[in-house]
Amino acid sequence: MKAYLFIYYLVQFCGHSWIFTNMAARFLFFGEDAFADTFYAIGLVMRACQLLSALELLHILLGAEHNCFLSRFLQVAERLIVLFVVIGSQEEVQSKCIVCALFFLWNLWDVIRYPYNMLSAIGIDYPVLTWLNHTWWIPIYPLSVLAEVYTVYESLPYFESLGTYSFKMSLPIAVSVHFPYILKIYLAMLSLGMLYICSHLCSERKMYLRERNFKIKVN
Repeated sequence: MKAYLFIYYLVQFCGHSWIFTNMAARFLFFGEDAFADTFYAIGLVMRACQLLSALELLHILLGAEHNCFLSRFLQVAERLIVLFVVIGSQEEVQSKCIVCALFFLWNLWDVIRYPYNMLSAIGIDYPVLTWLNHTWWIPIYPLSVLAEVYTVYESLPYFESLGTYSFKMSLPIAVSVHFPYILKIYLAMLSLGMLYICSHLCSERKMYLRERNFKIKVN
């Protein structure tokens, strides 16, 4: 199991590192022009990495990874919904600068989180990386949620005009589903989910700080 977790986190780290490096290189070479086709350049690898992240829920259920299931579920679900449902279904949204910013923020966290988990799986504690894992999320995660909210907000006019995922059903009862309304409800849920996840991450950070201070006193 340790070998499997190490390989899984290594694959995720390589995937997100490739995305991060690709985005940085494209921006250095093409400047602001790189924003427009970010999704087309890295979208496939991003989708593969986010789909693989669903395995982390299975890891928690099987006891291979010790984490809060609900917190991890919310993190995985919000990314999958924004990536596949919102961005993936609207080509007009895919070329917007906010998509580039969103992918950049996602990867800023993942290039720290996955190597930390990878080393933890084999019992290696690298103090600088551990500190970054428990601290880096403080500015990055709220910013990424704000980027997700803005991405959904930007997509609303296109869902309104095109009617994507909206439908009417007459049998057995008359039902009309207007998808933009669902997205507006989802925006409120994103905020509540962020508060819950931040509280969980804060608890983990406090525990880490207590353990670090205890080790310092002992030494």
